Amino acid sequence: MRVIEYFIFKFLKILFYIIPRKISLFGGKFFGFLYFQIDGKRRKIAITNLSLAFPNKPHSFYKTIARKSFMNFGMVLFDLIKISTMKSDKLQSLFVVEGEKNIIKALSQGKGALLFTAHFGNWEIAPKIISKYGKLNVIARPLDNPLLEEELLKFREKMGSQVIYKKEASRKVLSALKRKEMIAILIDQNVLRSEGIFVDFFGKKASTTPSLAAFHLRTGSPIVPVFCFPINDYRYKVEIGSPLVFSRSKSHNKDILQITQKCTKIIEHEIKKKPSFWLWFHRRWRTRPEEEGGGDKNEHK
Repeated sequence: MRVIEYFIFKFLKILFYIIPRKISLFGGKFFGFLYFQIDGKRRKIAITNLSLAFPNKPHSFYKTIARKSFMNFGMVLFDLIKISTMKSDKLQSLFVVEGEKNIIKALSQGKGALLFTAHFGNWEIAPKIISKYGKLNVIARPLDNPLLEEELLKFREKMGSQVIYKKEASRKVLSALKRKEMIAILIDQNVLRSEGIFVDFFGKKASTTPSLAAFHLRTGSPIVPVFCFPINDYRYKVEIGSPLVFSRSKSHNKDILQITQKCTKIIEHEIKKKPSFWLWFHRRWRTRPEEEGGGDKNEHK
């Protein structure tokens, strides 16, 4: 199966060398629509998540946003393949950037920078812009298919980022920040109870990685929100927020919780503005607190 997936990717990559980007995006949109129609399990997850996040909305609202989310995912997937065939100098014309001064301000502190984002819009191509300001490392989990992981690694390097895999992250992240480099972390997905802390996300407790907050408290590196999403004319807007400011308490755990909650609320705010750009078919609220009766075995279902 992995070999078949790889050859499908290679076929699409060859095809996308030939066809215009607009057509490849339309193909991705159609793929996402079919994915929504065919995969009933993920469709149900998306609609359930939407009903948790936006209570008292009609079912038609949940279905419409879920469908658009699948279609956006398809366009992101196909555009990544298309962009991988394009020359680097041509890619610059695809971006509109807002908040460049914020990343410059953060890096001027001489402690590197911790950038956080979400599976929102097209998160994989933002490094093309961010890496102009310094060396960028992204924390990631390898794909299940090693053949496709190799292709994704090449793409990420083309976009200007180096990958730090989660299993080896702590030491490498601290070393990179000491060298005044940037670290990008996605903090919007469910983690095991043993690895996360619970913060409010759309009014419901969500198990979230505390790593962003922990790195900040240990190094003093500024935390900066970054989001990348499609706009008109088949381009993308990269929004770079101001470095966040936190007041520290005498409790390390309290500070971890405060920082993680604030960053999560920033993600929630972006999703509320453009809900169809988020990956709703991920089981974000899968892990439950012990007081809700959720056992570890339920985290994998």
